[in-house]
Amino acid sequence: MVNGAVKVIRYELRDVLRSRWVLAYTLFFLGFCELLFRTQGSGTRVLLSLVNVVLLLVPLVAIVFGTVYLYGSRAFIELLLAQPLSRGRLFAGLYIGLAASLAGAFLLGVGIPFALHGAGEPGVYGTLLVLALCGTLLTFVFTGLAVWIATRFEDRLKGFGAAILLWLAFAIVYDGVVLVIAAAFADYPLERAMITLMMLNPVDLARVLMLLRLDVAALMGYTGAAFERFFGSGAGAALALTALLAWWAAPVALGLRAFRRKDF
Repeated sequence: MVNGAVKVIRYELRDVLRSRWVLAYTLFFLGFCELLFRTQGSGTRVLLSLVNVVLLLVPLVAIVFGTVYLYGSRAFIELLLAQPLSRGRLFAGLYIGLAASLAGAFLLGVGIPFALHGAGEPGVYGTLLVLALCGTLLTFVFTGLAVWIATRFEDRLKGFGAAILLWLAFAIVYDGVVLVIAAAFADYPLERAMITLMMLNPVDLARVLMLLRLDVAALMGYTGAAFERFFGSGAGAALALTALLAWWAAPVALGLRAFRRKDF
């Protein structure tokens, strides 16, 4: 039975990596990093320019491509369900194969330019590792949401709409709501409330971890100092990483529950 799940993962890896969209995804990061190296010069400036691109594009590609791919694989999934393979192992094979393929495409696109040009400054490889870790975790979080959406909504148009809305909510709208709250209660001590709000959004957690590693907490506004004190400590960074891992587990658990109950 375990071999069955491994076979599904291998098939997913081969099938997803053959996709022109995944190839374009890798080439985009390759070309964008190369352009940044030619225009920005140092590795630290390249990483700083990459942060917002990673925070916007990685969740978008993971949730949209994952949702569309799973709707397109419905006949293949139904065929596998007729085989002597439990739904839990089939779900694991589909999810791991899809998420690992997208994460691998992202890591290749970002890693190859740094391997060719070198870090250039001390500490850059450590920051690159944090960016790669955050991008990989965001890929697994939003692929988990894609699996849940594709299982939860039978109509693919509704599923696609839900994927776009979730991405907008996490990547763009949430920050606007936080800014409104911060402005409305500016006369009150908001450090703890802001830290709690950051914990509720995986994109913001990744942003804080990457910006603090780049030592640009001032870019996070007046709460930057509080974030730096909290997340900059070993315990704060460990808690932020734990929260990201919890964000990884939650959509997977929802998707597995929906997958086991779905009448295909």
